[in-house]
Amino acid sequence: MASDAVGEGQDPAAEDLRARLEQRTLVLVGMPGAGKSSVGRRLAKRLGLPFYDADDEIEKAAGMTIPEIFASRGEAEFRVGERRVLARLLQSGPAVIATGGGAFMNEETREGVKRHGISVWLRADLQTLLRRVKKRNDRPLLAGGDAAERLAALLEAREHVYALADLTVESREVAHEAVVAEVIASAIRHLGGADAAIPSQVS
Repeated sequence: MASDAVGEGQDPAAEDLRARLEQRTLVLVGMPGAGKSSVGRRLAKRLGLPFYDADDEIEKAAGMTIPEIFASRGEAEFRVGERRVLARLLQSGPAVIATGGGAFMNEETREGVKRHGISVWLRADLQTLLRRVKKRNDRPLLAGGDAAERLAALLEAREHVYALADLTVESREVAHEAVVAEVIASAIRHLGGADAAIPSQVS
């Protein structure tokens, strides 16, 4: 869902990145539990850009929840809808998008992100991911069986593709604002800016 675009011009780093992005979108990728939505909302607010949670947008387009889509239509049809929604969001101008865990696995989606945005892998270790996903019960690919085993298998299958992202930022047990600051600094460097220092209070 899009958030209000507020916060522009509040700090030099955010203002610098906002200008360098021009019409490009920041696309957060990574495993369930990596913090894409939590970090994405704060990142968008700091940059003064709209925020879209791709899973929310898919649910709105389908008129049902993601678990319901998986149950009634299957994963293959869900992925088709996911590609369509992300293609539309990437055309919406500068924004911050949090993608579902499997979205970046699709080559067409990766190409779209490459054309219209900058991809950021929020990388987290297995134990961190497991602690976070245990708090929710709306992850169809982790439903049933041993969640730790399923999560480990997903991570093994996906991490080499996540590594294709333009940037990698560690998602760990620190304040979300610290991860946001690292994303901003890394993106500025990626776009040719000076070596943006991360403020010491959030390092």
